[in-house]
Amino acid sequence: MNINSKTDGTFTFGFVDEGQKLCLEMVNASDQTLKCVEILTVFLKDEETPGGGPSRAHISFATLNSIRSKERSIMSHKTWIDGKPVAPDRDQLERLKERTGEVKPYVLDISWEDPEGKTRFQRIPVGH
Repeated sequence: MNINSKTDGTFTFGFVDEGQKLCLEMVNASDQTLKCVEILTVFLKDEETPGGGPSRAHISFATLNSIRSKERSIMSHKTWIDGKPVAPDRDQLERLKERTGEVKPYVLDISWEDPEGKTRFQRIPVGH
């Protein structure tokens, strides 16, 4: 397996409202079709325990089999709290949106396979 982390700008992202659900939209900004696109699980800081505590909530994303050049794709996700999937009204994706002037405490760690079969990576700071 070959690994390369020099991939700044391969993916861009945004948030879109799909009905009453907030979704993460990824865009392949490269000129190549990419395979096996994955975002590592994002573990969220505990907001309920004074002074913080172990992460009780995390967001997991589905893997994309492939994404063509310049294509946009909605990354389906699920929020888990205390090891159980939660109802849509308790979804935590909103916490990955940026707020002007606030620190970005989370990252989207993205990996994929390029046309030559090399594994590539990109980190995108997110959140508030």
